[in-house]
Amino acid sequence: MIDYQPTNNTYPDWKKVLVKPIIPEKLKGLFILSKNLWWSWNPDVKEVFRSINPELWKESEQNPVSMLEKLNLDQLKDLENDAGLMERIERIYQAFEDYMGKVYEKPSEQIAYFSMEFGLHESLRTYSGGLGILAGDYLKEASDQNRNMVGVGLLYRYGYFQQSLSAYGEQIASYIPQRFNHLPLNPVRDENGTWIKVDVELPGRTIYAKVWRVDVGRTPLFLMDTDIPDNSEEDRAITHKLYGGDSEHRLKQEILLGIGGIKMLDELKLKPVLFHSNEGHSAFIGVERLRKLINEENYSFEDAVEFVRSSTLFTTHTPVPAGHDYFSHDLVKTYLGDYIQNLKISFEEFIELGRLAGSHFENSFSMSVLALKLSQEINGVSKIHGRVSRQMFSTLYPEYFDEELNIGYVTNGVHFESWAASESAALYKKMLGSMDQLRNPKMKQWSAMQNLDNKDIWELRRRLKSRLFTFLRESIERDMMHRQENPKIIFKTLENLHEGALTIGFARRFATYKRAGLLFSNLERLAQIINDEDQPVIFIFSGKAHPNDEAGQALIRRIIEISKKPEFIGRIIFIENYNIAVARKLVQGVDLWLNTPTRPMEASGTSGQKAALNGVLNLSVLDGWWAEGYKPGAGWMIKEEKTYEDQHFQDELDAESIYNILENEIIPTYFERDDNSIPNPWVDTIKNNMEWISPQFTMTRMMNDYFEQYYHPLMERHRFLLQNNRIASFTSWKRKIKRNWSRIALEEARIPDPTKEPLNLGENFRADLQIKAPGLSEKDLGVEVIFGQKENDQIEKIVIRHELSFVEKKEGNYLFRCEFPLINTGVWDYAFRIYPQNELMHHRLDLPLIKYF
Repeated sequence: MIDYQPTNNTYPDWKKVLVKPIIPEKLKGLFILSKNLWWSWNPDVKEVFRSINPELWKESEQNPVSMLEKLNLDQLKDLENDAGLMERIERIYQAFEDYMGKVYEKPSEQIAYFSMEFGLHESLRTYSGGLGILAGDYLKEASDQNRNMVGVGLLYRYGYFQQSLSAYGEQIASYIPQRFNHLPLNPVRDENGTWIKVDVELPGRTIYAKVWRVDVGRTPLFLMDTDIPDNSEEDRAITHKLYGGDSEHRLKQEILLGIGGIKMLDELKLKPVLFHSNEGHSAFIGVERLRKLINEENYSFEDAVEFVRSSTLFTTHTPVPAGHDYFSHDLVKTYLGDYIQNLKISFEEFIELGRLAGSHFENSFSMSVLALKLSQEINGVSKIHGRVSRQMFSTLYPEYFDEELNIGYVTNGVHFESWAASESAALYKKMLGSMDQLRNPKMKQWSAMQNLDNKDIWELRRRLKSRLFTFLRESIERDMMHRQENPKIIFKTLENLHEGALTIGFARRFATYKRAGLLFSNLERLAQIINDEDQPVIFIFSGKAHPNDEAGQALIRRIIEISKKPEFIGRIIFIENYNIAVARKLVQGVDLWLNTPTRPMEASGTSGQKAALNGVLNLSVLDGWWAEGYKPGAGWMIKEEKTYEDQHFQDELDAESIYNILENEIIPTYFERDDNSIPNPWVDTIKNNMEWISPQFTMTRMMNDYFEQYYHPLMERHRFLLQNNRIASFTSWKRKIKRNWSRIALEEARIPDPTKEPLNLGENFRADLQIKAPGLSEKDLGVEVIFGQKENDQIEKIVIRHELSFVEKKEGNYLFRCEFPLINTGVWDYAFRIYPQNELMHHRLDLPLIKYF
């Protein structure tokens, strides 16, 4: 007790008292469950939380930590006395303990996964869009597969902005602070109970970040938070907003994520063997690892680079150079000038690590180029995006053809349990026998989906659609009332929301390349399509435009403007504040998912994959994942190839294609009903979608691809390089090659003479090259001949490639020879080239030197 001196105030003199919750013994399991996001992808657990207090569950936005915090003592006692509820809690908690008990069976080699954002649940606002949702799904899948993985990111006080609209469709961005004590966050403390902090040097000061832990099933996610009293107000704001602030603010965030993230892993005494950068934001992880190796283990810079590269994977998600993060050299020098001295290289040498030579951005520092140069492996997120990425980074290796760049791909996928409605999951389980079958997309059992009764599929779709429309009516009325819309428009909108209408969803980030306005190219024709009394159509839009993206915000205003026109009221709908919860309702409840990106700017896209899991069909441009996913009879497509160079004309053509496909294929198929009002042709398409498409785009397949294509080979190579002093041998060999490369010369060549007579089909092509290479042995050299055919006076790709074999050393020169039959007719151009060769090289771009003859 303290003595209180009363004062005579006009207003209340508020005082604080903290009432600590006392958790009844019987309910401890429930509170433990609320702190682990495992519950978020387990419908039985979610149903238990909901049943405790349905109204409070909804009010708490399905956040069990917040909901349980709001229960009073009497309500907690009532829960204890509910025998049925206690039995259910005991059962699900036992399932949770069985699941978590396997954490000790994880493999010993750990992977650290770095991302600027993680989308795990709508209540934890550490995400903005697809990049974060993918990262969140990835950690969930790592948990389900019991992979030894840790996530590393930032904890944002305000997260990404909350969206509302004015009556004119103007986007209003609000930043609402998160209450960390109402989230599944746990402070990370050392053995003395002290909250662990990370320190990072910035110009003239040190900033500190507290470390939080989010348990994603069996996978820990560690987040750094600078909004603490140890820092200045300016530095506390570093982790206030996701993608907020100017270029300098972004650089500070990325220094914290990369350099601070590695320091945090050290503080946690974690020793990953592999580091995965999910986009270039975290590229500074490589720089901090270099610093440690050079200053703490006496590595040379070159040796440290090989060490870091051999254990790093970089995944790029951005298909155009302008979409990557760039910083001015002056800004980099201000924030990292002193730090770079620890790397024992010059500032100019450091800048070269981030220079995208030959591009408009070569005078800026590129985080993606830094990540690429400090990673052994690089991948895009779909087959097309892998190709586009090779083209995008081709200026770094101008002597090589795009196809030769060491950039592969793993097509994105989605976490099944997070995005499939419980009813959808039950249907899959019924036909496949168990959910484990979902973990093998190649299983023959998937053909069993064709045996589903059309009535059962249609009943599933009706149930999910009904749930969506309940949500739509509530959201539309709330949002339109909030922005003071005309009551007549509100009532008319709600009146026109017919569940029997073909309902089409378009929800994603409102960037201009997504072409949200494409549908409105011909309003008169669109009005005819959607207002057919016998075959009505509704379009539902949702998405946020970045606060600095005026063009994206203009698209939203345009949709709101059109939605108020008499012919479009209740037919064109915009749902505010797109987030995970809204996305879940849409991808489960609409009939058709529409995606219209500008080719080839859709790196992958995953919203259509989520829709497909629930029997929602896709209409999309053949870009990103749909170029691989599309199968005739399981959805609809707009062709990949561009017809017009003028994008305006291409937009008009694509819009007309959409109208035609809707009128001639999609709408008739949807409304063709049998005597039981079942659209059998539509349902048959759903069956094909469930068998042919859904199993190929799960997070299970994606994670397996990463392990098979990248993680396991990288771990094996890293172990190989660490043996027998191979890193030092490799860098020593590289130095020898660089010293002598300019001295290589072609002394003599004996090749076919086309002026005398052409070679006949099947006749051998023979060539002898005498190569002078002072200071180098024949084993240091690879020699090959490449053939191509010109298109528009350019050779764009290698069609035939043959290596020349070493024959003998003669008069100080090396003789290389090839002889092979030509099996293709036509006019061919060919060239010889020499490149460095060593058994320690993983790929030619490990030392991208080349000479053409």
